[in-house]
Amino acid sequence: MMKRRDFITLLGGAAVASPLAARAQQRAVPVVGFLSAVSPDGFTERLRAFRQGLKETGYVEGENVTVVYSWAENQINQLPALAANLVRRRVAVIVTAGGNVPPVAAKAATSTIPIVFAVSVDPVGLGLVASLARPGGNATGINFFVAELVEKRLGLLHELVPSARRVAVLVNPANAATTEAFMRDAETAARATTLQVQIFNASTSAEIQATFERLVQERSDAVFVANEPFFLVRRVQLATLAARYGLPASFPARDWVEAGGLMSYGTNVNDALRQVGVYTGRILKGQKPADLPVLQPTKFELVINLPTAKALGLEVPPQLLARADEVIE
Repeated sequence: MMKRRDFITLLGGAAVASPLAARAQQRAVPVVGFLSAVSPDGFTERLRAFRQGLKETGYVEGENVTVVYSWAENQINQLPALAANLVRRRVAVIVTAGGNVPPVAAKAATSTIPIVFAVSVDPVGLGLVASLARPGGNATGINFFVAELVEKRLGLLHELVPSARRVAVLVNPANAATTEAFMRDAETAARATTLQVQIFNASTSAEIQATFERLVQERSDAVFVANEPFFLVRRVQLATLAARYGLPASFPARDWVEAGGLMSYGTNVNDALRQVGVYTGRILKGQKPADLPVLQPTKFELVINLPTAKALGLEVPPQLLARADEVIE
């Protein structure tokens, strides 16, 4: 039979152990750092997809995982400091999205904290991984091939607007590395067609507005928008200005077409961010980035906005409509 004194001692021990156990449980909640070149404005769907991927692996933000967000607000030069701050916080994983520069900044800041990226160019060329099949370091993720699709996109735009000759290519000079690659791809693609491309720069909302005014003066026949996170955030402005000035525009993903843009061809980037969330969850459960191959999409979407085409006075060729993965009516 337990003595009263022993019972009280056990109760006291439980009272001490309980808060200690609670604190230990709180410390066990992993912290993920989310590093992006843009702002949270207009990134809602991407974040929802990322959280869905986390959920598929058993992690719910605010319950059993914490996410710390670091937004560069289109100030690319701020990314190294933001990455270094996440390293100082000793986050469990660094997730990068919204550009090809964030993972490079994260990789420069740490060789030990796992990094999960979503990039539109070759991650081997960026120095992020040794190879796609065997990343071999502390980084892995998704390569969604936007850069490789420039020639296909330009051809589809020409098919929809066969009268076009002068195409304005809109890029963001603040994102130098990605912009230079995109310009080279666009110029190479144009040489395979009868199209002439002219490069226009815009890195602020005001510059986008001014650029479209210039496009009218330059008598551009169409607009070809680079895959640029800042342009994703400004997609409603871009779609609205293209409609206002009567310019057919090609975009890199469906987000712009859903905002009123004419057409897009590319990867479903939201699904890429979902896969980033899945990889993040798998790493939190103990898997190593070196053992997780870089994923690549196998499906590309052609999306056409029929009301926008009609407003521009364009008749979409039946064969193009038949090939579209989605037609917004």
